[in-house]
Amino acid sequence: MVALLRAVNVGGTGKIGMADLRAVATACGHTDVRSYIQSGNLVFATEVGDPETVAAGLEAAIAAAGDVRPAVIVRTRKELASVVTGNPYVRRGEDPTHLHAVFYRTPEEASIRLPDIKVYAPEKAVAKGRERYLLLPGGMGRSKLAVDLNRGAGGRGTARNWRTVTKLLEMAGEG
Repeated sequence: MVALLRAVNVGGTGKIGMADLRAVATACGHTDVRSYIQSGNLVFATEVGDPETVAAGLEAAIAAAGDVRPAVIVRTRKELASVVTGNPYVRRGEDPTHLHAVFYRTPEEASIRLPDIKVYAPEKAVAKGRERYLLLPGGMGRSKLAVDLNRGAGGRGTARNWRTVTKLLEMAGEG
């Protein structure tokens, strides 16, 4: 499985060391726990079959271990592979360095609509299942679309650039 923590080690908030995070996941009974970069990405094996149960357990364990209480979104390897193959912008040949995926717990959170998406051009967004795919030619840091989508979804999603998404899938295949 892959766990994605929201708002960890971003902008000086939600500080948690990746070694500490791996230790918490291991204490939860997960095995072969690996992290990727410093922004709260875990790949691990588990006997627990339900991603929501895994997410709830990690959230509780992280909160008990310290002052950080991030939302945790979990996907199976198969679910993450579907995210990668389902990206409409990749299929259209868009530059992968401009692509991002925002992960939500429910399809309803991912499908929050903006009044007029055209006003954000050349930025684009499309919801599919529990993910929202973003095309952000100017990057995430300067994107008004990303800010407004996050606000509209109540700040419940967690975004990853496309390189991170594909790297996590690669790591999940190694376990």
